[in-house]
Amino acid sequence: MVSTVTEPRPGYGQLLRTPRAWTFLLPGFAARQPFAMLTISIVLLVQHTTGSYGAAGAVSAVTGVSMALFAPFTGKLADRFGQRAVLLPGVLVHTASGITLTVLALSDAPLWALFVAAVPTGASTPQIGPMVRARWGVKLQGTPLAQTAAAFESVTDELTFVLGPLVATALCTGIDPAAGLLTEAGLTLVGGLLFAAQKSTQPQPAADGHARVAHDSALRVPGVRVLIVAFLGIGTVFGGMQVSLAAFTESIGEPGLNGVLYGTFAAGNMLSGIACGAIAWKIAPQRRLVLGYAGLTLMASGLWAAHSVLLLAGLGLLVGVCIAPALITGYTLVDSLVAPTARTEAFTLLTGAVALGQAAAVTVAGQLEDRFWDGAGFLVPLGGTVLALAVLLSLRSRLTPKTSSRTVARGVGHRTPVTVD
Repeated sequence: MVSTVTEPRPGYGQLLRTPRAWTFLLPGFAARQPFAMLTISIVLLVQHTTGSYGAAGAVSAVTGVSMALFAPFTGKLADRFGQRAVLLPGVLVHTASGITLTVLALSDAPLWALFVAAVPTGASTPQIGPMVRARWGVKLQGTPLAQTAAAFESVTDELTFVLGPLVATALCTGIDPAAGLLTEAGLTLVGGLLFAAQKSTQPQPAADGHARVAHDSALRVPGVRVLIVAFLGIGTVFGGMQVSLAAFTESIGEPGLNGVLYGTFAAGNMLSGIACGAIAWKIAPQRRLVLGYAGLTLMASGLWAAHSVLLLAGLGLLVGVCIAPALITGYTLVDSLVAPTARTEAFTLLTGAVALGQAAAVTVAGQLEDRFWDGAGFLVPLGGTVLALAVLLSLRSRLTPKTSSRTVARGVGHRTPVTVD
């Protein structure tokens, strides 16, 4: 059984005083913003040039699916050959692809051409968040600060999902519809190259052949598969909210309110994330994940019926508050479920699941907004979270680490269970 937390963990201040931590945190923060900017930037640009949320959602979905499919492969390559070897070509391809997609959209290119450009744009999205987590693991392995780092990174992920869509929306609606995607490409290039330059803090590549023998894939761990489903549901919330809020504010003639409403949703997400990361929990993480997810499903169930700005803002705030506990707990569970040699892959599987859920959501929500009433896209977060919660409830026992099963699945030696957040 996983023990509960009985003492407060070391604080964020102590963590941030870790030697050389800022050398990868600052460029990493800049480089991970594009991950949260990409989907909404594509939606707003393509909707502007085509006039269809369905087309915008479809192009964004191609990007998200491509990202989700290639992210685990990127994680495995980083574990085996090193982060720098993966990042350098990745940021160059992503920047070129993002600019190409922007030019095609502004040139009124056919939809199939946008789909073609969206594939490399998504596939080459740098997985900075998992790489930062892996660097913390190298510096803090076996210390109490490792748990603090897991919480801190989850809060940073929350902040990324707050700032990225807000910045992209402000750029697209306040400057030019193409400004969001062009800024995303520029941040990826500059931040990614600066992050890759920090060679001293990156994990050492696995010894030749060792990673293949020690652990073929984090997907072999049953708990990881359950978390993937949960994160797919969370992705449907992000995608459904982005498309549906944009459509709602346009339908009432106040497109500028899109940033305000999404900002309210994001603020609840961020504040809840900060609080969750600072609390010394006494509830087992498996139970905390189920409770948090049930709350998220309940809050998402009312979005489709909200027909006023104030009511939608209030519900959006509550939905944001409920997302953070689920995300933070899910990422933290990886430490107890997955061997260190496969954690970068595991983290990329989860971030890829969010991207895949987001891609599916923007596609379906866009079609619902085009064909039915304004706000029909809010049915997508409801459906996604209900299905994910059902899976989580039925398979929650797989989230409890078992020494014997982990040894077989990982192909590594016994490892003493540790206290997890």
